Amino acid sequence: MKATLTNYHRAPWRNVGEMTTESSSSPDSPVRLAADPSPDFSGYAHPEKLVSTQWVADHAQGGSHENHENIVVLESNEDTLLYSTGHVPGALKIDWHTELNDPVSRDFVGPEEFARVLGSKGISRDTTVVFYGDKSNWWAAYALWVFTLYGHADTRLMDGGRDKWIAEGRETTREVPPVTEVDYPVIERDDSTERASREDVLGHFGKPLVDVRSPLEYTGETTHMAGYPQEGTLRGGHIPTAASVPWAKAANEDGTFKSREELEEIYKNDAGLGTSDDVVAYCRIGERSSHTWFVLRHLLGYEKVRNYDGSWTEWGNSVRLPIAVGEERGEAPTGR
Repeated sequence: MKATLTNYHRAPWRNVGEMTTESSSSPDSPVRLAADPSPDFSGYAHPEKLVSTQWVADHAQGGSHENHENIVVLESNEDTLLYSTGHVPGALKIDWHTELNDPVSRDFVGPEEFARVLGSKGISRDTTVVFYGDKSNWWAAYALWVFTLYGHADTRLMDGGRDKWIAEGRETTREVPPVTEVDYPVIERDDSTERASREDVLGHFGKPLVDVRSPLEYTGETTHMAGYPQEGTLRGGHIPTAASVPWAKAANEDGTFKSREELEEIYKNDAGLGTSDDVVAYCRIGERSSHTWFVLRHLLGYEKVRNYDGSWTEWGNSVRLPIAVGEERGEAPTGR
């Protein structure tokens, strides 16, 4: 039978093959996990997309299989070697560089490879997948966003990420948990609902663009983040008309997200973004803008937010694409 998706995005994902999504009524059937009841999340538009470190500790450390809970916790870090130094007990590694990206096409892996990767980690179509990582969850949000492109419905982010877990003195382990591989269906990726291409951005002028990089990257004084090497971008500056709203404004010092009221002050009042606006966010290669995409889409409930993952690495290196330099947003190009 054809799959029935229950994601509130209502995006047009389509099966390449056939799959079965009916759950058995036997006592051993996986239990659909309830949202984290923490009052810290209740004010957000979609509180079910966040979980606390305590929720993860309660569900990911040994008890899940006994309770037949269908959950997989994935660690996604900028530093892909960090997992091996110690991680949340029961968590598996998802490598954004080798498992989610195709080095030849410079795009995400295709439907067949995505299905193989998820199946190898014991993830079925109805598995609750919880992401966390370093850098205030940059790459965890990126991995969650990629899963969203493939229509995986139950994805959640551990608020505060890896650093908060460790700061709280919680247990870590180097042991990689055993995995029972499963069959994950081959699903076509939807590149239109939550993702923007260069061509999409060219047709987006007149609608809100958000540059989430640092102020110095935005003005063009530098082409990379502080402490990072120059990665080949030939021009500094920003896409004309883009507002500068650095991703870090949305995070507290411990890496958790700011309250809804604080986020609304940043994005609605200061940046002038309305919840019904068609918004495109970008950064350097799409990881920081994934963090902002998550904030706007899930915490504030914006109806249409897309992440331009080509970002400044693509735009700044492209011949004849317009740029703006300095603190002003710049003017939309004409005659395009």
